[in-house]
Amino acid sequence: MEKQENWLVDESATTNQSFGCMPYERPLEELLECGIILVDKPSGPSSHQLAAWARSMLGINRIGHGGTLDPFATGLLTLLCGRSTKITGELLKKPKSYVAVIRFKNPIGGPELHELVSKMQGEIYNVPPKESAVKIQVRSRKVTKSNLIQTEEGDRVHLLSIDCEAGTYIRTLIRDLGLLSSNDCELLELHRSRTGSLDDQMACNMQQLADAVFLWREHDDPRGLSKLISPVEAVLEGMPEIIIKDGAVAALSHGAPLARPGIVSVPKGLLSGGTVLLSSLKGEAVAIAELTVDSDSIPGMDSGQVAIPKTVIMQPGSYPQTWSKE
Repeated sequence: MEKQENWLVDESATTNQSFGCMPYERPLEELLECGIILVDKPSGPSSHQLAAWARSMLGINRIGHGGTLDPFATGLLTLLCGRSTKITGELLKKPKSYVAVIRFKNPIGGPELHELVSKMQGEIYNVPPKESAVKIQVRSRKVTKSNLIQTEEGDRVHLLSIDCEAGTYIRTLIRDLGLLSSNDCELLELHRSRTGSLDDQMACNMQQLADAVFLWREHDDPRGLSKLISPVEAVLEGMPEIIIKDGAVAALSHGAPLARPGIVSVPKGLLSGGTVLLSSLKGEAVAIAELTVDSDSIPGMDSGQVAIPKTVIMQPGSYPQTWSKE
């Protein structure tokens, strides 16, 4: 990932340590109100069932999931707690990585399959399979990388890795691979290994989550559960980020637009209408907003509106109000 170049428009800005908190220093209660749990989904239950089990275990009303996995599939499933469900749309946009085990009706050699797999890269047509709950319609998706990793069982069973745009149906890709080779092909196993910057090495299984909840509830020990819940900022890494002052944090948490005086730094080269993350000086996600001016014009401004919040993440009242209600 390329390093973001920023305009530093107020290098004297400081933050009041009496309010807010560094994201990875939040207490468990705040993580449960706006955090994410990375689960290694087993084959069998649906994504909805796992979210329901976690909701029941933790005793909180709102837990959603980002990026549904079919019941037979395994791997990374992101559960969103409380206010973090607001950023489900951003999570669904993240690119995904999968490992797939496929089987052909007739043997197909590694070199031939490698050539076919390499053709599955770039912009492709991807129609949802009949098993999907999504309306069936032709759409295009981008496959950034597809590789043949291993071949077994007399050239009939193969292991593939696939990096792709969000919303790509792997079952459809495998069906198309069979059509390209004039050799029926079925998907035996599917494992999601990555969503954006999150990977399955960071995930816990449901038993580990249950054990951590037990220690928290029965032995008043929150340490294990605190390690399994990440702050919402973990999902938002990589977004263009405007750093704002404490006073602007308070106003934005109530839905107010961002004005030029509230900015500490802003990325270079962003166009009006683009989506940005507004963050506090402590690194807290405050809101996802839409720029109303080009970012390169902001250093030359003394006043005026620069962004409108579309999704407010921070709880109102986390920072003291410093603006007038007049």
